[in-house]
Amino acid sequence: YVPKEVLSMAKSDQLEISVRIGRSGISEAVLGELSEQLDKRRLVKVKANRGAVRGSSERAELFEGLAAATNSMLVFQRGNVAVFWLD
Repeated sequence: YVPKEVLSMAKSDQLEISVRIGRSGISEAVLGELSEQLDKRRLVKVKANRGAVRGSSERAELFEGLAAATNSMLVFQRGNVAVFWLD
């Protein structure tokens, strides 16, 4: 269950992208940064840069993998952008 306030914040343009995934994909640095930000802020917006994935199914796998690796929840995804929440 995701509270309405969290979902509303996740969809908001006010929440800025603070983690970017480059062509090398999910690295230890990306996982560490996302985990650290989740611990501090609970809600983090991530963008997969062009070239990081090929197609929507690969992108979905990437974001689901990030959620699993950080014990967070993928609460919103649109295109190359996803928002993770740590309850």
